[in-house]
Amino acid sequence: MSLKQRAILMIASGALLLAGLAWAGAQPAHAQDPGNDGCLACHGQPGMQATLPSGEVIYLTVDAGVYNASVHGQAGQACIECHPDVDLQAHPKGDTAWSDLGVRTHRDLSSLLYRDACVECHQDQYADNLDGVHQQAIAAGDEAAAICTDCHGTHNITDPRQPLSKGSQMCERCHSEIYELYKESVHGGALLGEGNGDVPSCTACHSVHDTQGPLGDTADSNFHLSSPELCRKCHSDTALMAKYGLTADVYDTYVADFHGTTVAVFEKQAPGQETNKAVCIDCHGVHDMRKVDDPESAVIKENLLVTCQKCHPGASANFPTSWIGHYRPDAKRAPLVFFVNLFYWILIPAVLGLMIVLVAIDARKRIADRGKKEHQHA
Repeated sequence: MSLKQRAILMIASGALLLAGLAWAGAQPAHAQDPGNDGCLACHGQPGMQATLPSGEVIYLTVDAGVYNASVHGQAGQACIECHPDVDLQAHPKGDTAWSDLGVRTHRDLSSLLYRDACVECHQDQYADNLDGVHQQAIAAGDEAAAICTDCHGTHNITDPRQPLSKGSQMCERCHSEIYELYKESVHGGALLGEGNGDVPSCTACHSVHDTQGPLGDTADSNFHLSSPELCRKCHSDTALMAKYGLTADVYDTYVADFHGTTVAVFEKQAPGQETNKAVCIDCHGVHDMRKVDDPESAVIKENLLVTCQKCHPGASANFPTSWIGHYRPDAKRAPLVFFVNLFYWILIPAVLGLMIVLVAIDARKRIADRGKKEHQHA
C-alpha cells in the first residue's frame, strides 16, 4: 500500500470515528441514562419541590426505600421508563416547560403520565380502562374521575391483591360512603375484618379496569337487571356454599318462583329493558347486605314485611309467610308445602298412569270386539 493510500485510509477512518462520536452524542437522553441511583442522588434529597403554573406545589423527593420495595423497584424498572419526557442531557435546567407539556395543574401532570407512561407497559389494562365508567367520566369532563395513580399510587405501587382487602380499600378513597356500608355488610365484614377471600370484593362485582357503574348501556352492565346472574356466580357454587352451610339452590329457587320466572320471561321478550319485578338487590340490599339472621337484615322475619311493602304497599302481616325462602321445601322446612308437593308428585303420575292403562284395556277390547264381528260376518 502506497503512502498516499495509507493517508487516505487514515483520513477516512478518522472521519468515520468523528461521525460515530457525533451520532452517539445526538442520541436520545435514554442513551445517557444515569440509572436510578443517579436520579435518586438528587431526588432522594428531602424537600425537593416545584411550582406548577396553577400555583400548586408538587414534591419531587422520592424515598429510595419505598420505591425499591414497590413492584416497579423490585422489577428493576428504570425511572426514565415512566418519565420519558425528561431530557437527561439538559436536566434539570433544560427541561421542557410545563406549559409546553400541556401541564397547568397537578391533575394535568398525573393525567399526562397516565396517558404516556402507564400505557407503555400495561396496554391491556389501559384498553380495558377506556371502556370503564371512570374513563367515560373523564371524557365527559370530570377531571376528578380516577386514573391509574389514584388507585395504585406512584412510587409506592405494590401488589393490589396483597392483602386481599387492598382493592376495596383503594375504592374507599373516592367512594367512602359506599365503603362504610360495604364494611358493615356480610361480604365486607368477612373480607375486611377476616381477610376471607371467598366473599366478593368491589372488583368482583364491578370489574377491575373496565369498571362498570350501577347503570350501563346493556343488560350485562345494568346492575339491577344483571344482579341475579351476578349473585349466581357465588351462590350457585355447591362447594363454596357447603363450606358455609348455605344452600346452593338460591338462583334455581328464585327463577322458579313468581318474581324470578317473570324476570326471566321478560328478559327473553325484551332484553335489556327494566322490569318492576324484584331481583336480588331489591330485597337483600346492594352494598349493605346483611346475614339473614342479622337484626338489621332486610329479609329477617321481623323486617320482611317492610321489605315486601316497597313493592306491595298493601301487604298485610301474613303476606311474607307465603314465601318459603330460597330453600327447597322438605319435611323439616315448610313440611306442609313439601307433603302437598309429594302428594301431587304421586297423585298426578298415578292418575295419568291409570288412565293410560284404562285406555289401553279399552283399546284392546275394541280391537278384539271388531275382530269377532268380522269373523262372524265372514
